[in-house]
Amino acid sequence: MTDLAARDFFSDEAIAQDPYEYLDHLRSRNPVFREPHYGVVVVTGYREADQAFRNTADFSACVSIGGPFPPLPFEPAGDDISAQIAEHRHRFPIFEHMVTMDPPDHTRARSLLNRLLTPKRLKENEEYMWRQADRQLDEFLDAGRCEFLADYAKPFATMVITDLLGVPEADRERFRRTLAGEGYPGSRVGALDHEPVGLNPLEWLDETFGAYIADRRRAPRGDVLGTLATTSYPDGTLPEVIDVVRPATFLFAAGQETVTKLLSSAVRILAERPGLQQRLRADRSLVGNFMEESLRTESPTKVDFRLARRNTTLGGVDIPAGTVVMLCIGAANRDPRKFEDPDEFRLDRRNAREHIAFGRGVHTCAGAPLARVEGQVTLNRMLDRMSDIAIDESAHGTGGAPRYEYEPTFLLRGLRDLHITFATG
Repeated sequence: MTDLAARDFFSDEAIAQDPYEYLDHLRSRNPVFREPHYGVVVVTGYREADQAFRNTADFSACVSIGGPFPPLPFEPAGDDISAQIAEHRHRFPIFEHMVTMDPPDHTRARSLLNRLLTPKRLKENEEYMWRQADRQLDEFLDAGRCEFLADYAKPFATMVITDLLGVPEADRERFRRTLAGEGYPGSRVGALDHEPVGLNPLEWLDETFGAYIADRRRAPRGDVLGTLATTSYPDGTLPEVIDVVRPATFLFAAGQETVTKLLSSAVRILAERPGLQQRLRADRSLVGNFMEESLRTESPTKVDFRLARRNTTLGGVDIPAGTVVMLCIGAANRDPRKFEDPDEFRLDRRNAREHIAFGRGVHTCAGAPLARVEGQVTLNRMLDRMSDIAIDESAHGTGGAPRYEYEPTFLLRGLRDLHITFATG
């Protein structure tokens, strides 16, 4: 029998559909384990992943999205490659976005988002969520069934973040259609003419928000985008337009993607377990813990990557400078050393909120509070307006073992579709 550890995490289609057996096996070998194909050090332990997330001195986020692909744009040399990383940083995937930055650049970029994500603004956005949830449900409620991602999760996530970032009301439907792949406007110089927006949503968002910010710097307005346009760094200096735009657009793109996945996984769990529906209806205070346990058991982001900038150790394992380290969020959240019976969904799990689905340390997801509220609003309104929520057997099969298809990617964990049925009234 082939050793599970010999399989290729990055290309094995079966692992893409269900990674947990593979990752559990690696953890049983060692929570810090060098896989055999690309020399990537795989971190499946909770404590070890937490340490690496927090250790920005030894681990750089420059490879956070790309991982081992493409190969490093330089040959690592020496015990400390910080200078090489700085020299070649512009050659890493999406180097210009804060997800790949290290302090102090990351700190400066994050400060701009912190000026936007104030308690007052988040509260205003939550009030919008409740209204938008009902508008989205109204589109299909009478049918008694839906494909949850296309009919609710994707448009809801898109519209919520358009509101958070202050997209003008007149433009919001255009965002919804464009980011759903229904056509790219291509009206300005530099547009991806004749290409689906899905190929590069960040470029489209950068261009669109750049126009908003530049317009408000020329002619100030008292709206959210106007506030964003005048946001300064902590030292009082005014950023370039693109430096304001990029943190906002990455929040937009990443938030839409992550929220769609967390909502669909939570609703799948809810639809499979009628008993949980009854408990949540009887005690809505449990909805928050339901979302945390959903995030723990099905983390929307499977893995995050770091590059060892200097010789170090992790979990007792030597990590030479230049090593690509894969932090397996989904595996860490199922580490039995941290979570008792980790594969079991427990609504009353006391430490469910200690999961690392949103990362840890300086790179903790800026949109985590937003995502949590989107989940709680969605579940509450579904419980208010639906009963007998169930998996649609005509789409996912009969016999008590539904069949699901997940996106074939090593980075993210998300259903390709989720068909449910329900009663109303």
